[in-house]
Amino acid sequence: MDNILCIKRPKHFDLDKIFDCGQCFRFEKGDDNVWEGVAYGRVLRASQDDENIYLNCTKDEFDKLWQKYLGLDLDYDEVNADIIKHFEPGVMQSAIEAGDGIRIMRQEPWETLCSFIISQNNNIPRIKSLISAVCRNYGEKFEYNGKEYYAFPTPEALLAAGEEGLKALKTGFRAGYLISAAEHCSNGMDLCKIRDEYTYEQGLDELCTIKGVGPKVASCTLLFALDKTGAFPVDVWIKRTIDKYFGGSLDVSSLGDYAGIAQQYLFYYERSLK
Repeated sequence: MDNILCIKRPKHFDLDKIFDCGQCFRFEKGDDNVWEGVAYGRVLRASQDDENIYLNCTKDEFDKLWQKYLGLDLDYDEVNADIIKHFEPGVMQSAIEAGDGIRIMRQEPWETLCSFIISQNNNIPRIKSLISAVCRNYGEKFEYNGKEYYAFPTPEALLAAGEEGLKALKTGFRAGYLISAAEHCSNGMDLCKIRDEYTYEQGLDELCTIKGVGPKVASCTLLFALDKTGAFPVDVWIKRTIDKYFGGSLDVSSLGDYAGIAQQYLFYYERSLK
């Protein structure tokens, strides 16, 4: 029988927006309105109502892992107030209102790096499908409530699979990039050290030494896994947003410590208008 932890739902917290805004790829919402996915080698089931959040964990597990994973350790009143200070009145306020409830997650760094390598030139359904195939073929299998699940494979597991083994899963050119990431992380690149000791700029430079990892993939990894909330990934949607609302130019260095959260609001806002 699961331990179900009930905690008060804070302002600015919406599981639907958190899990469906493009920052993670292994969660799906079931017919029972419960989000379910695998993270840190275990199954997380999460749901909400107007008052509370419900998680299948103990209070100790929540305090040690899931509180930070779900971004519940940040005061988003303070975050939003700080973001507004760095923008002219107008679109940013609208973006915050549209994206209210998004929280930047703190995902497992290695999985996040690989997930955004896989995301290159891809759409979200295909990204999810490829990640699922990689996990199913090379991740450690475990059971939960009588069902089989798979942890994300380790760097060593991907190296053992080899580039051809990954290409067989239809990862295409990304297979070589995944192998390069696995080689780096098996031979001294410490993602937790990047999180704890590097500046955003130092982390960006380090991650970009991996074959196939450019500023966008590196910034996503820094933002969604490595506590660098100043990271500002730029993709097609954000380029379009900058052109549309900011005259084609936005000085990211002037946007403060939460530039990456502002980016998520803008990303969500622009996609919501399509």
